[in-house]
Amino acid sequence: MKHFLRMLIQVCLYFYCKFLWRCLKFVMRKLTGRCELQRICYSTKPGAPRTMKIETSLRDSKSKLLQTSVSVHPDAIEKTIDDIMELKKINPDINPQLGISLQACLLQIVGYRNLIADVEKLRREPYDSENPQHEEMLLKLWTFLKPNTPLESRISKQWCEIGFQGDDPKTDFRGMGLLGLYNLQYFAERDATAAQQVLSDSLHPKCSKFSKTEWEKKRMDKAIGYSFAIVGINITDLAYNLLISGALKTHFYNIAPEAPTLSHFQQTFCYLMHEFHKFWIEEDPMDIMEFNRVREKFRKRIIKQLQNPDMALCPHFAASEGLINM
Repeated sequence: MKHFLRMLIQVCLYFYCKFLWRCLKFVMRKLTGRCELQRICYSTKPGAPRTMKIETSLRDSKSKLLQTSVSVHPDAIEKTIDDIMELKKINPDINPQLGISLQACLLQIVGYRNLIADVEKLRREPYDSENPQHEEMLLKLWTFLKPNTPLESRISKQWCEIGFQGDDPKTDFRGMGLLGLYNLQYFAERDATAAQQVLSDSLHPKCSKFSKTEWEKKRMDKAIGYSFAIVGINITDLAYNLLISGALKTHFYNIAPEAPTLSHFQQTFCYLMHEFHKFWIEEDPMDIMEFNRVREKFRKRIIKQLQNPDMALCPHFAASEGLINM
């Protein structure tokens, strides 16, 4: 009975608040002469704060046109904005900036949805050793990470040197499909110096250039490493879930002036790899069995950062130079 009453109260509050909010919007339009979209664009700075408010306003609107505008094809955005302006009886000649602001917001919103689709497609595609392109990417990964060490054969224990579990890496990609390989190769190719350093530190963490002072200060006599490639696939899973959940909206809406792309996602993966490595060293786990605990703690820290609407994960490596333009 108590549960039923609680549910009834929550439902009543929901409808009351929704009705009250609509009444408030009506009053605000009469007082200001501007619709909600105008008020958001004119009073909220560009980036995640504005785009997320616009997205919520469109999604929660009672108008079918506004509701569906967040999922239109990119080529239809200009036509959609014209339709919105007409629906809201806004003269584009008098309010030229509104159309520009709405276009930027819709490009980000629609782009984020399309990015999810692109990432999901890669995640669902399994690694196929019979596919020459897949094999080429895998061999390039070795070359980028171990440029001075030739791979003796395709099936080799050497793969363990870059953090795969066995003689054939294809079995390690099952969870994230091609997405894991795409991300690892991107990191190894676009930021080779950092990737090779992280790989080296993962094998010999006590020699890490990131925390020599800390090793001496804490007098640590243990230094637990990890499997670089396996952790990379794990961090791919983390980045994927942050994307799907919408947690990365603040980051992408703040760094991508228009639609976020797969490159933005891969650069974010590079940042997470870089930061997780430092976090692992700082946590100084007793053994590799603590990986899940460290990963979960790291995930919570990233999510907390992303809850700030002004947040942009700011990479400090070559792969992202020029990316941040606030």
